[in-house]
Amino acid sequence: MGAFFMFTVMNVFAKLLSVNHSVVEIAFYRNLIACMPFLILVFGFGRRDILVINSKPKMVGIRAVIGSLSLMTTFTALSLMPLADTTALLFTSTLFVPILGVFFLKEKVGPYRWIAVFVGFTGVIIMVKPTGDVYALGIAVALVAALMHAILQIILRYLGRYEKPETVAFYFVVIGALVTALPMPFVAVQPTLAEVPLLFGVGLSGAAAQWLLSVAFRNAPAATVTVFNYSGIVWATLFGWLIWNNWPLPAVFAGAAVVIASNSLIIWRESRKRETTDARVRAKF
Repeated sequence: MGAFFMFTVMNVFAKLLSVNHSVVEIAFYRNLIACMPFLILVFGFGRRDILVINSKPKMVGIRAVIGSLSLMTTFTALSLMPLADTTALLFTSTLFVPILGVFFLKEKVGPYRWIAVFVGFTGVIIMVKPTGDVYALGIAVALVAALMHAILQIILRYLGRYEKPETVAFYFVVIGALVTALPMPFVAVQPTLAEVPLLFGVGLSGAAAQWLLSVAFRNAPAATVTVFNYSGIVWATLFGWLIWNNWPLPAVFAGAAVVIASNSLIIWRESRKRETTDARVRAKF
């Protein structure tokens, strides 16, 4: 829950900064500042193993580039839409994962998961019903961001077989900082003194979220951790109300509930499938 709270805090800082700064600039500072904790680990605590890529350097690089594009797309969606609405639409990333898994990881998807995906996208249709608070461009950008999040999950599933999560995260922020630095001379705006804490906030909260999430996955099953992702809608609604006086329309709550229910079914089916597989393996021994 701490990880998903910090992700929401990062999005709040990014949305506040988007008023005067390009999403490229925000992503650059997010990655640059997030490098600091990793550099302290590597050079201060001797964790040189974080620098070692075992066998998939190209895929680690591809993940970093796509991750940077995903970050900028997410920040763009946040700049166009209320925080809670964007967060609810980003939940659809879990619906894209089974579809991408079929094509890229050759995973088998049963009828229950296909039904859950169909129901989930029905929830999306409910959420994007034209209203005065939701814009077509924002919806399109948020769904593209969700698709990119799903692609990243597929890549991380693949890399998890070969690389340490700390290594993948380290090269994500380092390469991300380099990629977003290229257009900085054309988009950078000198931050005011009041904005400096926001820039540090977007970087440090993002780094804290990544670290907390890695700790969570190390100490609990993935299916259990993923369920807490939906606590993000609570934080997003609260911050949106306190800072921007935005309260999601009933259609957003209804659609988000449908998406969350369908995602929960997917997670439950994956958990049951994993338990069945583990039981079969134990039976052989």
